[in-house]
Amino acid sequence: MSLSEEERRSLEELERDLASTDPDLAYELKSGRPRGALARAVLGTLAVLAGFVMVIAGIISQLVILGVLGFLLASGGAYWLFAGKSLRRRIQRHDDDPAP
Repeated sequence: MSLSEEERRSLEELERDLASTDPDLAYELKSGRPRGALARAVLGTLAVLAGFVMVIAGIISQLVILGVLGFLLASGGAYWLFAGKSLRRRIQRHDDDPAP
């Protein structure tokens, strides 16, 4: 089902307004790539899971270095996953404080 010319013009106007008011959201919607909190959550979770797999593989193969690297990857992924939330809260609290 095709859009009428009026509907097409209305959508194009909405796109221009969105791009001018919130360019980050417009880019995210146009590219289809997750950004911000969603990307942080997905990448952090994948890093934690990959780290756990490496730790288990290190235990099974008795390769200490593989287990250590897996632990570091899982720890880094957990930090990546949770540090963004606390940093965002600190920034938001700082912005909410009245100026002296």
